[in-house]
Amino acid sequence: MHQHETFEEGLALDCGTLLRPLDVAYRTYGRLNDSRSNAILLCHALTGDQYVAETHPVTGKAGWWETLVGPGKPIDTDRFFVICANVLGGCMGSTGPASEMTDANGAKQGRPWGTLFPPVTIRDMVRAQAMLVERLGIPKLFAVIGGSMGGMQVLEWAALYPTRVFAAIPIATAAWHSAQNIAFHEIGRQAVNADPDFHGGEYWRHGTIPARGLAVARMTAHITYLSEQALTRKFGRRLRTGPMLTFDKDLFEVESYLQYQGSTFVQRFDANAYLTITRAMDFFDLAAEYGGSHGGTLGEAFRNSPVRFCVISFSSDWLFPTAMSREIVRALNAAAANVSFVEITSDKGHDAFLLDEPDLFRTVSGFLKGAAERWSHG
Repeated sequence: MHQHETFEEGLALDCGTLLRPLDVAYRTYGRLNDSRSNAILLCHALTGDQYVAETHPVTGKAGWWETLVGPGKPIDTDRFFVICANVLGGCMGSTGPASEMTDANGAKQGRPWGTLFPPVTIRDMVRAQAMLVERLGIPKLFAVIGGSMGGMQVLEWAALYPTRVFAAIPIATAAWHSAQNIAFHEIGRQAVNADPDFHGGEYWRHGTIPARGLAVARMTAHITYLSEQALTRKFGRRLRTGPMLTFDKDLFEVESYLQYQGSTFVQRFDANAYLTITRAMDFFDLAAEYGGSHGGTLGEAFRNSPVRFCVISFSSDWLFPTAMSREIVRALNAAAANVSFVEITSDKGHDAFLLDEPDLFRTVSGFLKGAAERWSHG
């Protein structure tokens, strides 16, 4: 199971609430070297968690980035000490809506937080991770890497702690959440809220979970993770039971796939955590944190940054399209930061960063190798 650290002093959130105590659940892979200079922090996406490179204890499935992380792989655990923490607001051991509610003094209230859990931001998530990294005795991370919401955390790390990060790889992400993406999230939240088993977020009192609503939320989101080409290649218009359409029982294969995605998701994810984390993504606007609005003063977030960046996008990603990555690159160039950019040609959509993409592997491996040479020479 996971490792975890408890911070009795808690964390002051952007919303003004002191969350005390704070639990951060995490997993590590590889060994920290004597100079404590080989640590890489991986930041997970919306529905991910800390089980990066091992069998998940709830689902029994492989870790979400086993294609990229492990001995001899691009993020080589024979060489690097890899850390991944469950985000603040999550449901796999870090403090979140399913955790026991506490007051400002840390006194337990005898009930879960539920919908009373305070709103959190991507910056709050990163501050919690920074507390963990400090607790582990790591003065500076060699690299921070993540895709999608994980990429948002990578950008926040580089902006908030530029002297504590040597290299950053934000993948398939953006510096702000678009109106379209907020809209998709709202559909999911409304599905959860409309489920009779949600009970205003206090489903724990009734011994239920809003499984139907959460499954629909997952199904809606999952469509955005794929491209039309990927859906057509995998499913087309095929029926599960053959070529004849009988209307009363047959499902298209794509329908069956989405229903499977929804049903398995509810086994491992808390509905209130889903509401909390999607809101955190919606709030994210890195430029606004530095006095502007998206696009306006994004460069200020990285002014005089010593961090080395490798920004990666995918050609068929319509959730976080390449234009959003180019906006990050322009801001980094305006701030005179050290940045390289790669758009990977793929028809797999947004989820390409989680799949078997040789060009992604080569890009990450090559960048880390070059960064490590510069890191070792001071």
